[in-house]
Amino acid sequence: MDLRLTDKTCLVTGASTGIGRATAMALAAEGARIVVSARSRPPLEELAAAIVAAGGPPPTILTADLAEPDGPPRLAEALRGAARSVDVLVNNAGGSRPLDVWNDEAAWDEGFRLNFLAARRLTEALVPAMLERGFGRIVNVSGAVVAKSFNAATPAKAALESWSKAAAAAFAGRGVTVNCVAPGRINSPQILDRLHPTEEARRAYIAQNIPAGRFGEPGEAAALIAFLASEAAGYITGTTIPVDGGALRLAF
Repeated sequence: MDLRLTDKTCLVTGASTGIGRATAMALAAEGARIVVSARSRPPLEELAAAIVAAGGPPPTILTADLAEPDGPPRLAEALRGAARSVDVLVNNAGGSRPLDVWNDEAAWDEGFRLNFLAARRLTEALVPAMLERGFGRIVNVSGAVVAKSFNAATPAKAALESWSKAAAAAFAGRGVTVNCVAPGRINSPQILDRLHPTEEARRAYIAQNIPAGRFGEPGEAAALIAFLASEAAGYITGTTIPVDGGALRLAF
């Protein structure tokens, strides 16, 4: 399928690894002009080299720490400085924030800034130009919104999904869609190194929770994100689509 992304400018945050990296590669393969952002430049330079090696144009690299209060406006300003008007925004930056102390105010604040406020503020900075042109795609990478233990990311992701529905309703009549993709367990450093660092832990989790019998690959989430970024997905908005292998918690 031709996703008609040729010459569209796509910004992917959190692009240095995992789903963000795979999404940048997928969008570039569809002919899009790519802007990639993360905290550290070297992984983005490696990604840029991979995109060029695959036949894509060199992406624009912009570093930003979106967990910092000034991160989103600084990234938006850097885009203006690079003369980039964004057609597709993939708010992928985020991360699990398990809490050792359940009432750690600083940890809660940081978790919400990264996993909800960054996406909201960056969207608010970039969406006016999308509305003016009559085309825009916003894809927010969310995730599990219920956890058995305190994690600053999970209620932030719930807020992101709720806000996304309101934004979708507000912008739908002017050609801008807003959707969420909710990954389950994906083979990425966060999952493999932090949540399930041993093969035994992975097998146990899969047996209990994932009917597909495996963790997903970043490219499987990226394929959905690329479709939602396309003109073909213009009638899909305000929804959350899981990519989780049919994950569930079995009752015995």
